[in-house]
Amino acid sequence: MDFTQRTEPPVHQASKRVVKKSWDKLLQFTNVVLLFSSTILVVAVLFFLLFGKFSKSESRFVDTGKMQAVFLNGGQVYFGKITYLNDRYVSLKDIYYLQVNQQVQPDAKPSANDISLVKLGCELHGPTDQMIIQQDQVIFWENLKDDGKVAQAVKQFKTANPNGLKCQEKSSSATPAAKP
Repeated sequence: MDFTQRTEPPVHQASKRVVKKSWDKLLQFTNVVLLFSSTILVVAVLFFLLFGKFSKSESRFVDTGKMQAVFLNGGQVYFGKITYLNDRYVSLKDIYYLQVNQQVQPDAKPSANDISLVKLGCELHGPTDQMIIQQDQVIFWENLKDDGKVAQAVKQFKTANPNGLKCQEKSSSATPAAKP
């Protein structure tokens, strides 16, 4: 018996074509499903990054209808409206700050009447009513209530000065807005 001449049983060409076609269709279907799924995933990630609540920016906490208090590293506090906020800068407009009036007598104790709220703008250097503050200088900021003393003092100042702050030509470095 000669086993060298042995051949495999004949396979029909038609059955090879059927297997190849079904395999090609399965690969095509898998590619379409993967492409469709990855497109939906990319669109969903972009949607959540742009419009979702995954934003790390604290600007979403700014109540644009109210004033904010911005506390800085040196102990200074500015009151106004935060108009822009990102991870590098805070933009503040309609700015006020507290001024402590020093007593001439060394034994006199400061009282609440020695503090006044001052509208920014009439200082010696003549600033505009906008301030850009680096975020690394901000300790924290907060929204103010409309019925708080600072918000009420600002409201009184605006009522008394409907045309805005008028700087007088005198040696005063600040113009009191009101007592908080």
